[in-house]
This record gives sequence, structure tokens and C-alpha cells, in this order.
Amino acid sequence: MQVELTLSSSSFLPSSPFIKPSFINSKAQHSPISFTLSAVSASSSSTANKDVWRRTPLRRHRAPTFRRSEPPYLDHSVDMDELASSISQTCNEQELFSLMSPYKGRQLSIRFMVSLLSREEDWQRSLALLDWINEEARYTPSVFAYNVTMRNALRAKQWAIAHGLFEEMRQRGLAPDRYTYSTLITHFGKVGMFDSALSWLQRMEQDRVSGDLVLYSNLIELSRKLGDYSKAISIFSRLKNSGIMPDLVAYNTMINVFGKAKLFREARLLLKEMQAAGVMPDTVSYSTLLCIYVENQKFVEALSVFSEINEVKCPLDLTTCNIMIDVYGQLDMAKEADRLFWSMRKMAIEPNVVSYNTLLRVYGEAELFGEAIHLFRLMQRKNIEQNVITYNTMIKIYGKSLEHEKATNLIQEMQNIGIEPNAITYSTIIAIWGNAGKLDRAATLFQKLRSSGVEIDQVLYQTMIVAYERAGLVGHAKRLLHELRRPDNIPRETAITILARAGRLEEATWVFRQAFDAGEVQDIAVFGCMIELLSRNRKYANVIEVFDKMRLAGYFPDSDVIAIVLNAYGKLHDFEKADAVYVEMQEEGCVFSDEIHFQMLSLYGARKDFTMVESLFQRLESDQNINKKELHLVVASIYERANRLNDASRIMNRLNERRIIR
Repeated sequence: MQVELTLSSSSFLPSSPFIKPSFINSKAQHSPISFTLSAVSASSSSTANKDVWRRTPLRRHRAPTFRRSEPPYLDHSVDMDELASSISQTCNEQELFSLMSPYKGRQLSIRFMVSLLSREEDWQRSLALLDWINEEARYTPSVFAYNVTMRNALRAKQWAIAHGLFEEMRQRGLAPDRYTYSTLITHFGKVGMFDSALSWLQRMEQDRVSGDLVLYSNLIELSRKLGDYSKAISIFSRLKNSGIMPDLVAYNTMINVFGKAKLFREARLLLKEMQAAGVMPDTVSYSTLLCIYVENQKFVEALSVFSEINEVKCPLDLTTCNIMIDVYGQLDMAKEADRLFWSMRKMAIEPNVVSYNTLLRVYGEAELFGEAIHLFRLMQRKNIEQNVITYNTMIKIYGKSLEHEKATNLIQEMQNIGIEPNAITYSTIIAIWGNAGKLDRAATLFQKLRSSGVEIDQVLYQTMIVAYERAGLVGHAKRLLHELRRPDNIPRETAITILARAGRLEEATWVFRQAFDAGEVQDIAVFGCMIELLSRNRKYANVIEVFDKMRLAGYFPDSDVIAIVLNAYGKLHDFEKADAVYVEMQEEGCVFSDEIHFQMLSLYGARKDFTMVESLFQRLESDQNINKKELHLVVASIYERANRLNDASRIMNRLNERRIIR
């Protein structure tokens, strides 16, 4: 068989002996078949004419696979380990083909060949062996062989090759299976190429290949780790819409995701959904919800969840106890925190350093300085591990008790036992000296840290800025802020966050644009920070600019960002785009807070589109998760502002007739 190999592009071809014009051996007894080797971007945004390593037969007929009566396979006569070792020592495809030539008559089963292929980790040898299987030995094409080769290519981050193998499977009449798509989606997702991962997911759904719980759970977890909570929620909706029942792990992950997206009601409702589905919440479910409430300073709600834990007799664990010690402290219930801490051992729960550190902080906030010092020294006497957080907490306590020198001495003490101070340690000391009027010492320490190469984070910068401002040295504070326009000792993302939180609109915007153009904005929180700053300063066109950049970078906005963006479109009277964003985000599976829906109703009212007001009102009224009383009041006020008093009266009468209290 004579084969021509045409290279239309070499941009995706590594300089390896396995990929070159003599990739497939020539034989003369069969009619020629021409294969084209071209390059394709694996990215979903690449142009259509960039095709990947696609071996497309120019003729429609395929070289026949001969079916003949053959002697039994030699699988048990061949040492697979020895053969795999020999393959791993080949340097080019000619050597590999020569090594495999004794088995060209298909004396080995396809199952043996796939197993052999799976033992070869090098993607180039895998590719060469696959070609030998298909073109030299002429086995019937196997989806398993392609899956193994594709996996190796993806592990080596050869995205274009993987894309090409997928297309080649289809050209050979093979239907990609669940493992094919799962491998593609998982590997693209792991490196943060979420647009590509989701495009493969969409393609899988279009091909009616059912995903499984593991696949969807992996995507949700990857989205969560990248902080793209809206995307995680969208994938969770797809999981349920596909008829797959989430398991306990998936539900617990989604409780965390909803909490991070600040959709607290949805997070709490998941517990009820779990119970209705026969998946009983465990200690992790409750502790995750507790953690969410504490992170967002919803301590009363956390106390309510803890009561529910006790009611259902769910066993407590170390994490739950640590969280509740903190909750009690935040609610000025130091006695309850103290009681829970000292009762942990009775529940067979050994307190750890987090438990001690949390109780230390509770004592400090309650100004129980004696108890705090006693607990700190007790840890040392009992050889209980102490860390930088322990010392930072005690430094802050000494600062509150106005024992500044003791606070300073703790830095030397922690260094003597091998605990290095961090940015929070230094920012706490700077704040203590600033409050004590010792600004010269604070400024000297700050300059010393900058010159020593210690990482200056946003907390440390802001602490020094506040210290200067409190001392009336506004010029010094402005100079520090101005330096952040061209940061050389901190990441630009940190500089943007500092400037935004300090309300420095022009500087933050300038640094953001520079960083975005350089591809340095990777944290979704930076986009949210800028959108909030611009909205606060009524720069609505710039809000849309940052939002568009955020979507261009592949991030899903959370509920708060969507609210700000919809408001910006409303202020710009661009109601159609507001409607488009609202619809698009819902189609993507984003879960909105009630305020988003109410805001959209108000925008329809501002546009005098009362048909849409009524349509959305009817839809929301049937949604059991919406606050019905607030919904009726919002719609009534919209009609009232438009002087449609009859409609406003109709809505209020409806509210009263149904006796809606929520």
C-alpha cells in the first residue's frame, strides 16, 4: 500500500522521529490512499478551517479487513511485559513497525493489542502503535485503542492531536463512547480550559451519549476550585436534567458552591432536597453549611443549623466544634464557646491547634486577657502544636491590652522556635504601633520589609496606608497608592484589589487594563472587585466593559455581579442587552437570587413592556423558591409608578386573597 503524507501545517507537529513524512511504511500491492495531516486548534474558539491532525481518506472505500479462519491467538505465548519493554526502547516508527512485524498477520487479539497500547505512556509511540494496528496489521478499528491513545496525548497536553484522533475515530465509523468524552472533558477541565471542556460536554449531549455522575462531579469540583461557582451550578443543573441522581458527595459539594455564590437559601434548601431524595445529610453536609454562614457573618443562621444538628442527633466532628466555638465568640457567647471547647474530649473529639487558636481569639475579643494568656502558656506546657496563627492571635491580644512591648517580643519568640512571621504578623505589629502613636517604628518596619524581599500583600499595604492616614500623613498614603500603578514587588492582581478597596478608581482601572491585556488577571474575584468599584462610582459603561472582559476570559458571573450588570444596562437604557444577559445566564443554568428577578421586572417596567412584566410575574409566581409577598409588592409598585393603578390594585388584591405572608 502506497501512502502519501501531505503536511499542510507543521505548527502542531513536535520534532520527534515518530511524526515525519515516513510515518507509514509503503507497500505496492494495493491501490494508493492519500492521507492529509493538518493542524487544528483544540480550543472551542478557533476557526473552523484549522483542522487537526486529521487523516482523511481521499477515497470513500476503506482497505478491506479480511475475515479468514485463523489459528488461535498467540496471546498466552507472548510475554506482554517483555514486548512492551522492547517497544519503549524503539526510537522511531520504522523500528517499532519492524519489532511488530512478526505479528502482522493478526496473531494477537485486539484485546491484547489494546492492553499493550495501554502500557505505553509515551504519546508518540502510542500513536505509532495505533497506526501499526490500523494500517499495517489492519485490525478492525477499535474505540478502545483510540481511547487509550487519546488519553496519552491528553496527558502530554497534545490538545490538537487528541482533537485529531477524535475526528479520525468518526471517519473510521467509530462512535465515541462515554469514556472518550469523559477523558476529553476531564483533561481540558483540569488545566482550566473550561470553554473547551464544556463544548465537549455539549457535543456529548448532542450525540446522546449519557454522562455519568463521576464526570459531572469532576466538572463541578473543577469549577469550584477555580472559583467559577455559576458554572458549577450550571453543570449541576445539567446533571439533574439528564436524570442522574446526585450522591452525598455531589450534594455536599453543591452546598459549598451555593454558599460561595452567596445563594444561601438555595444552599439550605439542598438539605431538604437531599432528604426528599433519600440522601440523608451527614456531618460534612451540616459543617459545610455552617462554614458558609460563618464566612459570610451569618452567625444567627449558623446557630440555627447547629440546633438542627442536635435535633436530628447528627454526630459532631472536630470541624463542626471548631466552627461553633467561633460562632459563639462572634455572638458574644464566650461562656458557651468555653463550655463546648472543654467538653470536646467527653465526646471523644481531641481539640487541635485550630480549636485552641479559635478559643484564644474568642477570649481576646471578649477581653478575657488572663484566660487567653493562660491558654497560650498551657499549650506550651503540654507541648501542643503552635503555629503562626497562634502567635498572630496573641500579638493582637497584647495589642488590645496595650502591652506593646510584649507583642513585639513575641516576634522574636516565634522565630526562636522556628515559626516565621507572615504578612499578617507584620501588619498586626504595624497597626499596634500606629495606634500607639509610634508611626516612626511602623514606617521603619514597613520599609525594611519592602527592601528585604518579604511578600507585601494587600493587608500589609492597606494597614500602612491606614496608619499614615490616621496620623494625618495623607501625602505618604497617596504616595503608596500611586506606587501601585506600576507595582514591582507585588502581583498586579493584588495591586488592583488594594486600589479598588481604597476607592482609587482611576489607578485601579489603569492597572486592571494593563494586567488584562498582559493576561495577568486570572482571579474571578478581581473582576468582581472592579465591577463593584465602577458601579459605586456610576461608571456604568465601564462596568459593561469589565463584564465583557470577564465573559471573554471564560468566567461565569455570580448573582451579585449579574445584579450590578443589569443595573448598569438599565442606567444606560440598554434594556435589550439586559434582557439578553438575563436570558443567557438562565439558559446556562445560573441560579438567581430573588433580587435579580425583581430587578428584571423593574427594567421591563422602565421600558413600559408590561407584557413581559406580566409574563415574568406569572412564571415567578409558580416558582416555589420565590418570596411571593415581595414579588407581589414589586410588581404592584411597577404598575403604580407607570400610573396603571387598576393593575396595581389587581396585584394587591391577589396578594390579600391568597393570604400570602411570604
